[in-house]
Amino acid sequence: MTALLCISISPVLAKLPTPNPSTSPTISSALQQGKTLYDSGQFAQAVQILQQAAQNYRQQGDTKRLAATLSNLSLAYQQLGAWNQAKQAITESLNLLKSIDDRIILAQTLDIQGRLQLAMGQPEDALQTWQQAGDIYSKANDQNGVVRSQINQAQALISSGFYRRAEATLLQVNQTLRSQSDSLEKAVMLRSLGDVLQLVGKLQQSHIVLEESLAVAKRLKSPNYIAASLFSLGNNARDRQQTQQAINFYQQTVKETSSPLLKVQAQLNLLSLLIEEQKPTAALTLVPQIQSQLDQLPPSRASVYAQINFAQNLVKLGDEKENSPHHLLSPAQILAQAVQQARSLNDQRSLAYALGTLGSLYEHTRQWSEAQKLTEQALLLAQSSNAPDIAYKWQWQLGRLLKVQGDIPRAIAAYDLAVQTLESIRNDLVAVNREVQFSFRDSVEPVYRESVQLLLDTQQIQPEEKTLEKARQRIEALQIAELDNFFREACLQGQRILLDKVVDKENPTAAILYPIILPDELQVIVKIPKQPLRHYSTQISQTEVEQIVSQLRQNLVNPAAIKATRTQSQQVYNWLIKPIESQLSASGVNTLVFVLDGALRNLPMSSLYNGQQYLVEKYATALSVGLQLLDPKPLQRQQLQALTAGLTQPPQAYSDFAPLPAIRTEIELISEAGISTTNLLDRQFTSKELKKKVNTTPFNVVHLATHGQFSSRADQTFILAADGPINVTQFDSILRNRDNIRPEALQLLVLSACQTAVGDKRAALGLAGAAVRAGARSTIASLWQIDDESTAQFVGAFYRELKEANITKAEALRRAQLQLLKHPNYNAPSFWSAYVLIGNWL
Repeated sequence: MTALLCISISPVLAKLPTPNPSTSPTISSALQQGKTLYDSGQFAQAVQILQQAAQNYRQQGDTKRLAATLSNLSLAYQQLGAWNQAKQAITESLNLLKSIDDRIILAQTLDIQGRLQLAMGQPEDALQTWQQAGDIYSKANDQNGVVRSQINQAQALISSGFYRRAEATLLQVNQTLRSQSDSLEKAVMLRSLGDVLQLVGKLQQSHIVLEESLAVAKRLKSPNYIAASLFSLGNNARDRQQTQQAINFYQQTVKETSSPLLKVQAQLNLLSLLIEEQKPTAALTLVPQIQSQLDQLPPSRASVYAQINFAQNLVKLGDEKENSPHHLLSPAQILAQAVQQARSLNDQRSLAYALGTLGSLYEHTRQWSEAQKLTEQALLLAQSSNAPDIAYKWQWQLGRLLKVQGDIPRAIAAYDLAVQTLESIRNDLVAVNREVQFSFRDSVEPVYRESVQLLLDTQQIQPEEKTLEKARQRIEALQIAELDNFFREACLQGQRILLDKVVDKENPTAAILYPIILPDELQVIVKIPKQPLRHYSTQISQTEVEQIVSQLRQNLVNPAAIKATRTQSQQVYNWLIKPIESQLSASGVNTLVFVLDGALRNLPMSSLYNGQQYLVEKYATALSVGLQLLDPKPLQRQQLQALTAGLTQPPQAYSDFAPLPAIRTEIELISEAGISTTNLLDRQFTSKELKKKVNTTPFNVVHLATHGQFSSRADQTFILAADGPINVTQFDSILRNRDNIRPEALQLLVLSACQTAVGDKRAALGLAGAAVRAGARSTIASLWQIDDESTAQFVGAFYRELKEANITKAEALRRAQLQLLKHPNYNAPSFWSAYVLIGNWL
C-alpha cells in the first residue's frame, strides 16, 4: 500500500524507497515487521520496531529512508493518541525531506501530517497540507495520489462545516474515477467516496457509488474487496432503513470475506440490527459465533472495539441471554478482556473506551462507587488522548453517577462539561468514529435533557434567573444539535439577535414560552417583556404527554372530531398557558412565541382551547427554532414582490398525491391582494426554472403552492415540482444562492400545501429544517394537507392582511385564520389551524 486514506479505511504506511545495497537485511526485515504490526493494529509494538529502524538509518546516514520511517512512526503514534511524539516525528521527517528531491515521499508525508492536524482539531491546516500534497501528486502524474488527497480534503472540509465544498470535491473525485480502468485502488476509492457521501446524508448517491465499488471488485474477482463493499452497502441500507437489505448485505459479507476482523464486524452490525428490530431469537444464534470469532482475533484496537461492541449488545439482549449456552462469557468478562488487551497494546484511546464501558456496566448493576472510579479513569485517558467523542460520554456518565449518589453540584458540573465537549465537536458529530456506536437519540439528546432536568430540579424552592437562563439556553442548544443531525452538518450560521432583546425593546407585546418535556414532568419557562424569567411545571410522564399530543394531532385533522379535539386541546392549554394566563393579560401581550420541544412541535398552538375560545381568538402565535432570530426587522409592505410557483397536477410517478385545481385561484388571489407576482405554473414549475427565476427576478416573498412532505429525515423532506421532488437539502442551493447575486433578503417563504409524514413523531423537524435551510426570515407552512378551496381563501386573506400597515406577520396569519374560523364551511380547526409561522413574527 502506498499512502494514507483517513476517511473510512484505516490509514496505511507511506511507501519506503527501494533499499540501498548497503542497507542490512536486519533493518529491511524490521521495517516489514513494523508494517505487519501496524496493519494488524498493534501500534505500540509497531512504534518500538520503527524507532529501532529510524535509529539504524540515522547511524547509516540514510536520510531518505529515515524521513519515510519517521513519517510512518508519526502515523503509529497518532493511532496511540501520542500527539506530541507524532508531531515531533513528522516535523523531523519534513525537515529532512527539504534536502531530498523525492516528491512522492514528500506527498505521502504531507498526507500523514494532514491526518495529524485533523486529529488535533486543525481542519483548516489539514486542508492546506492536503492541497499541497495534491499539487505534488498532480505534478508527478500520480492520479491515485490526487484522488486520495481530494478525498482527504473533503474530510477536512466536512470537519470545518463546509459541506457544499466537500460535496463538490467528492463529485469531482467521482468524475475522475469514472474515466479510470478497473483496479483495486479504484474499488477502494469508490468505497471511500460512498462512505463519505453516506456521512453527509447523501444516502442514495452513496448507495450508487458503493454498488459501483462492488462491481469493480467483482470484475477483479477480489473476495476481500467484494466483502468490504458489501459491508459498506449494509451500513448504507441500514441508514436508509432498508432492514432486510442490510441483513442480506451483512450475511453476504460474512460469507465472502477471509478477514476475521471484517467477518466479526459484519456479524456485530447484524447482531445490533436484529436487537434493534426486536428479533432476539435470531440475535441469540449469532452470539456463540461472534464469541468464537472474537477469540481468534489478534490483539488490535479494532479487536478491542469489537469486544466492547459485543458486550454492549449482550447488555441490550438482557434476560434473553439466559436462553443461550452457559459457556458464553458475560459482558463484564468480555469488557475485562478488552481492558486487558487495550493495556497490552498501550492504546490509551481504546483503553478509555473500554474502561468507560465497563463503568457503564457497573452503573447498570447499581455498583455506583466502582462505576464512578472506572468512569473517572476513562475520562482522564480520553482527555489526554484528544478523544472528545469518547470524553463527553464519560462526562455524561459521571454526571449520572454523581446525581444518583446525591452530589448535585458536582453532577451539574459534569453535565456542563459534557455539553461543552459536545458543542466543541458540533461539526464533527456526523463523522464520529464509526466503530464507536453512535445514535443521536441515544447518545446526544439525553445529555441535554437530563442536564436541563437537573438544573430545573434545583429551582423548585427559590428559582434563580441565572439557572433558568442556563436551562433554556441548553434546550436551544439541543434544538440546534437536532437540526445539525437532521442535515448532517452545522446549519445555523449568520448574524442572530437574542429573542429577549426583541421582546424587551423592539416588540414589547410578545411573550416567549419554552415547554420542556422531561421523563416525569412537563416544565415551562416563560419570558414576559421587561420581567425576569419564571417557570412552572406539571407532573405528567413523557409517555402520557406524547400519547395525548398524538391523539390530539390525529383528531385535529378530522373536521368531525371537534368535541374530542377541544377536550385534549384544553389539556395542553392547561399545561402550557393556564398557569400564566393572568400575567399575560396584565402585561398587554398580544403575541405568543413558542420554542417547542419534542412531540409538541407537531401541534399548531393556535388550536389550544381554554374551555371557551381557541388561542387564535386572543393571541397571534409564532414558532421559533431557538432563543435567537436572524435579522428581526418588520416587513416592508410597500415593496412586496412574490415569486409564486404552483402545481395543480402532480407528476405521473407521484400519482398518490391528489390534484390541487384551486391552486390557480390561490395564485390569482395573491395578485388581487396587490402583491406584484412572477408566476411559474404547472409545467413551467421545474427545479431548473425555479433556480433561474430565483437568480434573475427581484422578490422578497416565495410562495410555493404544491404538495410537500416534512419528515424527521432530510432525504424524505421535499416539495414536488413538475420534474419531481426538490429535496430540502437543495433549498439553500436554490434559494440562498441569490444572496450572492441580489442584496434583498428573502423575507417570507410560504409552503401552502405541505404535510408532515404520517406516523413520524419527529416530522416537524423537517419543517424547521426547511425554514432554516431556505434562509427566509419567516416561513409559513401547513402541518397537514387541507382542502385546497379553503387554502385558496386563507392565502388570499393572509396577503390582504399582510399589505396593511403596522400589522405583524403573526397578526396577519391570525386574522386570516379567524376569517376561516368564522366561515360556516371551514370553522373546524382542521381547516384553519394547520398553518404555522416559524421565525421572525414581526
